[in-house]
Amino acid sequence: HDLELSESGFDDADSPDGTVEVRVPLMQGRVDVKLERVELGLAKARLVIREAIRNKDKRPPLTDRDYVPVGPVYRNAYAFHRSYLEMEKLFKVYVYEEGEPPVFHDGPCRSIYSSEGRFIFAMEMENRMRTRDPELAHVFFLPFSVVKMVKMIYEPNSHDMEPLRRTLSDYIDVLSTKYPYWNRSLGADHFMLSCHDWGPYVSSADGHLFSNSIRVLCNANTSEGFNPSKDVSLPEINLRTDIVDNQVGGPSASRRPILAFFAGGDHGPVRPLLLRHWKGKDADVQVSEYLPRGVSYINVMRRSKFCLCPSGYEVASPRVVEAIYLECVPVVIGDDYVLPFSDVLNWPAFSVRVAVADIPNLKTILAAVSPRQYIRMQRRVRTVRRHFMVNGPPRRFDVFHMILHSIWLRRLNVRLHGQD
Repeated sequence: HDLELSESGFDDADSPDGTVEVRVPLMQGRVDVKLERVELGLAKARLVIREAIRNKDKRPPLTDRDYVPVGPVYRNAYAFHRSYLEMEKLFKVYVYEEGEPPVFHDGPCRSIYSSEGRFIFAMEMENRMRTRDPELAHVFFLPFSVVKMVKMIYEPNSHDMEPLRRTLSDYIDVLSTKYPYWNRSLGADHFMLSCHDWGPYVSSADGHLFSNSIRVLCNANTSEGFNPSKDVSLPEINLRTDIVDNQVGGPSASRRPILAFFAGGDHGPVRPLLLRHWKGKDADVQVSEYLPRGVSYINVMRRSKFCLCPSGYEVASPRVVEAIYLECVPVVIGDDYVLPFSDVLNWPAFSVRVAVADIPNLKTILAAVSPRQYIRMQRRVRTVRRHFMVNGPPRRFDVFHMILHSIWLRRLNVRLHGQD
């Protein structure tokens, strides 16, 4: 099966119904009643969401005790809210219990790869949307950590990633032998999650995992096979401590004297160009490789209107979420990066996208944003921040639930049908 899925997104009256039918072999000619029940629930949810998409701007916002999505930060706030409520009501995730820590059921929670470990931990602790009965599941989670694989299995400097791929291939063999669920859909209702640069490569250990499954990846690079209609862009969040509140909040636009700021290593294809054009050349566009001793990186971001987020070795950058946390409008520099939650969030409303070829024109592009427009964008950054917050335990509409919602949307794009 090569699955061709339509892009999920809340723009068109037809979305998200560009579904693909996956024919499931019937066991001994019998109808799989439980699978049909699961699919019937999803079909009803599709109808509700499609109706919400069609009624954009025609109905008052839905009521909600915690938060009501409204405004231009969303592609369709009403449809997103309806979809989110349908997810909470229906969605069930089965976490395979096979596999031993630390490679399975574990991951880093304080590092540049913290998105990987935090999600695995939160999913293991989840009660509402996790089911212990695989017959009730809409999706199946493969709870391995590529970061831990690299640490435990990879031989440093060997450039041999085959042991990682073999570990994952063997794991899928175990699951597909013990359970019927992988084989019946060829992985289309399964998902993996990885924030390591090598996540996409490791996923190629199994052709169905790469082509059919939902791959939740920080390295969301369309030039390397990332498919936005099937795969999920995972925010890269560099957590140094468990207390996220210290990294949150910033002053108003009038107290941000620096136009644009970046400090970081000179690596990857994009950053050398940025440093060559702007390093130490303009007081308004403060670009450097290293900050002077005693200068706080976070404090400089808080004094900047725009925070530059160029790709490094891979397309994702933790600076995007750092900027959002500190109420600095992110400037995403890169050509092949699918931004997180872009099926729901209207990124142009609260960020700037600059092509690599336009790096020499950075100041001109950013200076063209009027003070009034900037104030609006910064206010929207503050609004959208709740969707990137890491909470322990998770709270509604935070980053954990937004990741699950992205997976939910992609599961809606697949229909499993029995066949004789």
